[in-house]
Amino acid sequence: MEIFIILSILSVPVIGYLIYRQIRQQVSTPTKIVEYIFIVALCLSFLLFCFGLMMYGSHHTEAIDIVDNGYSPFASEHSLTLIFLFGTALFGSIKLWLKGRSLPPLLFVLTLIFVVLGIIISFFVLLQISSNTQFYDAWLFGFLPVTNIITAITLIYKVIAEEATEASNKTYRNKFLNYLNQKMAHTAHQPLYVIILLVPIWIMIVAILMLFGQEADSISKVFTETTTWNFSTKTHPPFLDHRGHYLCTVAICGDPKVVKPLRLGKRHGYEIVVNRQLLIANAFEELISESWPAAHKIIRGLYDKYGYPLSKKVTTVERSNLVYRLMKPLEYFFLLCLYLYSEKPEEKIARQYQS
Repeated sequence: MEIFIILSILSVPVIGYLIYRQIRQQVSTPTKIVEYIFIVALCLSFLLFCFGLMMYGSHHTEAIDIVDNGYSPFASEHSLTLIFLFGTALFGSIKLWLKGRSLPPLLFVLTLIFVVLGIIISFFVLLQISSNTQFYDAWLFGFLPVTNIITAITLIYKVIAEEATEASNKTYRNKFLNYLNQKMAHTAHQPLYVIILLVPIWIMIVAILMLFGQEADSISKVFTETTTWNFSTKTHPPFLDHRGHYLCTVAICGDPKVVKPLRLGKRHGYEIVVNRQLLIANAFEELISESWPAAHKIIRGLYDKYGYPLSKKVTTVERSNLVYRLMKPLEYFFLLCLYLYSEKPEEKIARQYQS
């Protein structure tokens, strides 16, 4: 899967260069501007997809803390198949965009097949991520298939009519090629040829991938040999208990004269040291969850996403003291909200993390 991330990131400047070259060669029109927007959106979606893979890259056999990362929606053992299909779809889209009318009919049909396969794979990627309930950043995987489908359909609609007119005026010395050219030049026949050639082209793709260690059914296993996603068939080890909390870390690791620990408390069944800053922050979270549950879900997600990684970096007394001081303005803001919206703010603060 790391290969997919690298290739995707490297593809962005390549596509950007092609866009720049096209802009230099042609006068911008409203149609061209829309095309550029599609291609730029495709580039950005690749980057978001890569970011999603970096966040959710764990194998289904690993025991993970779901705040740290998540399980990959694609099986790493079969990821080469997915990489190849997305790569050929991107190749086909670029070819159709840059040279749609000048492509020979045979190559034109071949690129159409690649683009159609990309649409099919994009559809299954969307289905794969559609029912995930464990990870709130699964939407990162959605932009690539959506932009790919929109771009592909737009290109297909644009070039089929153009190529039909162009191909009807071409002739080849070879009678067989000339016969195929005339047959494929008809707009009504081209969709049929694409469907007919899908099967042999697909067999050829599978055969090539098998030479590189993939299996004949890797295209299905890349989705099914995963866990927590829509097509997943594998179980995973129990999630690791999430004990990290950077304010908990500050309360126990900081200089007592600075962070002022108050007492022991219980969090998820574990004994922790608490100070007033931690109690106020937790009381504020309780207030938000009671009054605005939708907002609390978002805040909790952001807090888990950034707070826990921060707790792993707070490893010294100096860092703990620094975090405590940086959190002071927020502590006062939390306290102000508690006094504005809670009838008994100090009681709410005092009952946090009670043993």
